[in-house]
Amino acid sequence: MSKKTEKIAVENINTPGKTTNVDAGKYMAMKDAFLKVLPDTSPGLTQNEIHSQVQAHLPEALFPGGATAGWWAKTVQLDLEAKGIVERESCKPLRWHKS
Repeated sequence: MSKKTEKIAVENINTPGKTTNVDAGKYMAMKDAFLKVLPDTSPGLTQNEIHSQVQAHLPEALFPGGATAGWWAKTVQLDLEAKGIVERESCKPLRWHKS
């Protein structure tokens, strides 16, 4: 019998009005790490900087060896951006900071 995991609905800034259900434990762990490393003001962090910095704050049990951390960081970034918690800066490369 498989263990049922708790789910949480996430949004995507690129597809307004659509939600996707994802693993709540992994989402919350990544959200905590993401908000811990993201600066409050500009200049924010690039996607690569975010991915490398969140690694140190993730529980090994959920992200063994950093597995799938990049996907989860992007999922959290898009959801928090849709909710107005994170802001995308208009520069190249793209950078994000807290709203």
